[in-house]
Amino acid sequence: MTIALDETDIRRIADMPQMREAAQAAGELTSLWPLNSALQMDNDAKYTEDLQVRFTLAFARVMTGLDVTAADAEFVYEGADAIPGRPQAVVDALLAADEAYEIMEDYGRDGETDLVAEAAQALGSAWDNDTIQAVDAVISDTAPHAAQVEARPMAERVAIALATCDALLGIVSQGAASAQEAAVRSLPVLLYANEWREECAVPRIFLADEQIRALAETRWDADDTLAATVGFVAPLAAAEWRRHREDVLWNPDEAKKRAKEEDEERNKRELAAKFADK
Repeated sequence: MTIALDETDIRRIADMPQMREAAQAAGELTSLWPLNSALQMDNDAKYTEDLQVRFTLAFARVMTGLDVTAADAEFVYEGADAIPGRPQAVVDALLAADEAYEIMEDYGRDGETDLVAEAAQALGSAWDNDTIQAVDAVISDTAPHAAQVEARPMAERVAIALATCDALLGIVSQGAASAQEAAVRSLPVLLYANEWREECAVPRIFLADEQIRALAETRWDADDTLAATVGFVAPLAAAEWRRHREDVLWNPDEAKKRAKEEDEERNKRELAAKFADK
């Protein structure tokens, strides 16, 4: 593999406190599968749809620097190609992000590496031929090893997946004039990295626009970009995986019951405090 971490490096990264926490969150999420109820399957489908909207919103903000809203992203996801009263640049960026997201879903089904470059073109990430060839070489060399990675403990899977992502971020950031430019060039890698994680039985990760920029800044100033990437992304991954698990397990009847119980308990406390003051 091009991402040739030796076993000592893999264990070192996997043993970082942030990685242990992330691996625990990932394991708790993946332990739910196969989902055993229609409600959980519906919840997971809703999470998946929402994840695409969140990604396209974040990407459009990074690409344009404009105030793109969640409502904008939802309108475009639902098929709008213009939004009254909103800049067309916002809509065009969301359309491009949606196109790239769907291209990478095709990659997840077909495994054709040229789709990664196609997604980069859709996003206007300005990858030249040398960058495309270098990215293709890493993907072609690592993808066949997904089954071997999947057989490892979760912390090692997450470590290897993040190492692959860091290597690709290093490739596409070469030649960038600033961390902001590196952030734009990184967007297709973030989509690919989620497909690679799926192949390795690691859950998907989401980064908001400010986190994408912050990751680019963190790597831009780092001597050890792998440590910087792991340290930055692992806590965000753990939070996302906990959110995903909560979304899958959400039950409206239980939520109403808990809300009612919390209201009753709060009323009791307020009543007791009222009488204690007299």
